Amino acid sequence: MSNLVDFVNNEFVTKKDFPEFGAGDTITVYYEIKEGEKTRTQFFKGVVIQRRGTGATETFTIRKMSGAVGVERIFPVNMPALQKVEVNQRGKVRRARIFYFRDLTGKKAKIKERRYNKK
Repeated sequence: MSNLVDFVNNEFVTKKDFPEFGAGDTITVYYEIKEGEKTRTQFFKGVVIQRRGTGATETFTIRKMSGAVGVERIFPVNMPALQKVEVNQRGKVRRARIFYFRDLTGKKAKIKERRYNKK
């Protein structure tokens, strides 16, 4: 039965080419909003708290501060309204799910940038 589910997911779910990103990365997600007859593009910029799931059911959670209030949004990777994902900064974290980030404020809520050696 699981082979059948995997087959349907691989054949019929459209794959989108997004850059590689993970927990701790700061990304900007552009998605389409329909208001009546009109559609417009809105963006959500924040830190990736987690990625979860695989295949068609994969989601990622982004957290940003709006004033003094933390706002989190969960995006399915295969959502048709997603237009593009930009990675603004790679974060250096040791965990795949950084829920402790919710409790941090001020300078402690800063994530160090991950650097790569260019060869």
